[in-house]
Amino acid sequence: MPDDILDLADRLWRGEVTSSEYHPVSHRGGLAEVRDGVAFLPSFANVTAFATGDGLVLVDTGSPFVAAAVHDELRRWSGQRLNTAVYSHGHIDHTSGMPPWEAESAERGWPAPVVVAHEALPRRFDRYLLTAGYNEVINQRQFGARGLRWPTEYRYPDRTYSGELRLEVGGATFLLRHEKGETDDHTITWLADRRVLCCGDLFIWASPNAGNPQKVQRYPREWAEALRRMAALEAEYLLPGHGVPVIGANRVRQALGDTAALLEALVEQTLEVMNRGGRLDDAIHSVRPPAGLEARPYLRPVYDEPEFIVRNIWRLYGGWWDGNPATLKPAPERALAAELAGLAGGPAVLADRALALALAAAGGQDDGGGDDTAQRLAGHLAELAWLAAPDDHAIAEIRRQVFAARADAATSTMARGIFRWTADETP
Repeated sequence: MPDDILDLADRLWRGEVTSSEYHPVSHRGGLAEVRDGVAFLPSFANVTAFATGDGLVLVDTGSPFVAAAVHDELRRWSGQRLNTAVYSHGHIDHTSGMPPWEAESAERGWPAPVVVAHEALPRRFDRYLLTAGYNEVINQRQFGARGLRWPTEYRYPDRTYSGELRLEVGGATFLLRHEKGETDDHTITWLADRRVLCCGDLFIWASPNAGNPQKVQRYPREWAEALRRMAALEAEYLLPGHGVPVIGANRVRQALGDTAALLEALVEQTLEVMNRGGRLDDAIHSVRPPAGLEARPYLRPVYDEPEFIVRNIWRLYGGWWDGNPATLKPAPERALAAELAGLAGGPAVLADRALALALAAAGGQDDGGGDDTAQRLAGHLAELAWLAAPDDHAIAEIRRQVFAARADAATSTMARGIFRWTADETP
């Protein structure tokens, strides 16, 4: 298995296989000892373990679904007690793996492990308690996991820090540093003597998750700055929160630098649109990542998309209004849909046109300004038709077909999840 993981990392880098085939947000399993005393477990959210003279140190602990499997895998590698766990950030797929370790420590009479995180992380857990129902719905939709239940119990950290923390465990020195990017509570962990950098989700073998349409604010400009600082460390081993290791100083530098450059380009272009008085629509349809970067094997839009990042940049710097005066105080969606359907000759006219556009796009025909524009128009019209006539089964079926086709054509987890959910929920 170690050879498999490290070989896969090399093949992904060379473009011999793609991140669509080996999605970075999936559970692979297994363990790779990337260097003496450093184990990497590719999971739904990765876990990295360090052997020290006084027990193990983990960076992240895994998701609730694979906590036991991660513990068992590490136990085949080391019998040391767990001394300390560092949360790279507060997402539940990174922070839910402590129960097996704590139960083991109690059973064997070992000192309880200590959890360390940035000082903003407990506030995230507090917010999760306030929005448990919402998080359950959006994560079911994002991942197509209808049975998912959002947790309401969290392992809060025992120790927090603000800017930097030098952590000494069993003769090993871990430098923890706060960065903002996907979250406001991110921690990177750097072992200078081993040249190992654990970066959490600041690098995930995909276009940065800086625009997730259903989640709270992300920080693309600060994220790019963090990546530049990380590159300056000259790490030889980059162990990310998702995906596989990046090994070799040149590769690490390139991966971090390219990701920073992509984010910087999106921020710069979006701010240019804003500063000249443009609308969000202008930014969505004109801002593009540099073509050479988006084509990199580790920056493909398989999870998030640059278009969604543009929206998050707009929200961060410009607020929620998109610049269209009609959307400032909009009419109810169903009222607008009924009015437009009436003007068009009825909801069925909208639905039939939606289906024609979707079929044309699927067949590669230019029937609406290009395949992508045709797909987008089909989505608008199908939704308007359904809002105007929600009890019409023929229209509902067209809506289902249109959004199923949109899901099939989507490249990212975010878009695919929402479109598939919409198709499946259509009565």
